[in-house]
Amino acid sequence: MTTDISIVWLGALASLLAGLATGIGALAVFFVKTLSDRLQDSMLAGAAGVMLAASFFSLLLPGLEHGEALLGSTWAAALLVIFGILSGAGALYYIHQKLPHEHFNLGPEGPDASHVRRIWLFIIAITLHNFPEGMAVGVGFAGGDVRNGYVLAMGIGIQNIPEGLAVAFSLMAIQYSRTKAFTIALLTGLAEPIGGVFGAALVWLAEPIMPWTLGFAAGAMLFIISNEIIPETHRNSYKTLATFSLLVGFVVMMFLDATLG
Repeated sequence: MTTDISIVWLGALASLLAGLATGIGALAVFFVKTLSDRLQDSMLAGAAGVMLAASFFSLLLPGLEHGEALLGSTWAAALLVIFGILSGAGALYYIHQKLPHEHFNLGPEGPDASHVRRIWLFIIAITLHNFPEGMAVGVGFAGGDVRNGYVLAMGIGIQNIPEGLAVAFSLMAIQYSRTKAFTIALLTGLAEPIGGVFGAALVWLAEPIMPWTLGFAAGAMLFIISNEIIPETHRNSYKTLATFSLLVGFVVMMFLDATLG
């Protein structure tokens, strides 16, 4: 029988494994000299597709089901999950406005950061991506639904591979060695288990607000997809490729959720 405490540990472990997948992608720096914009855009767009499907099938649908069981009303459940979505997106927007960070292609964003080393801008940016992903994995174990949590962790891990690759090559572009680029990319994934513990513990401490929490995690990821990844992948002349890559990522995650969840 799965206990509340074990749910927190499962969320932490699963999000840690998903986060370490960034290191798998970053390993490519030891074998590949350069990463073309075409390949980078397609891989990041595919990762966005995985996140998009995970938001719908592993977070929003379970959130609606939990809300309906809790409140006895489809309308009330939908409104509670919607409030969670807007809260998650709003929280990420606020953090993005307050913390300086730098995107792979679009450059710096947020407050003036001329006094901050560029490496820290990349690390902050990736942390802003990885924390809500880890939180989503932790929340995915909500209500003892271990299988849903595992599927979500698998999907997030898959999409972390191209992210780790992109991070490592971005660091090499600003004159970091292959070893340092790999190590830093690997370490950025450690933001995910922190988010995983936070998400799982939030549900454990306040299970009645689980529909809101699931919506919050989904809203945070949807904000990242729309505000960060899609503009990145549409900046060059590979918009159509990025669009279809997103669709491929979406159907892969949908297939995993349908067959394993």
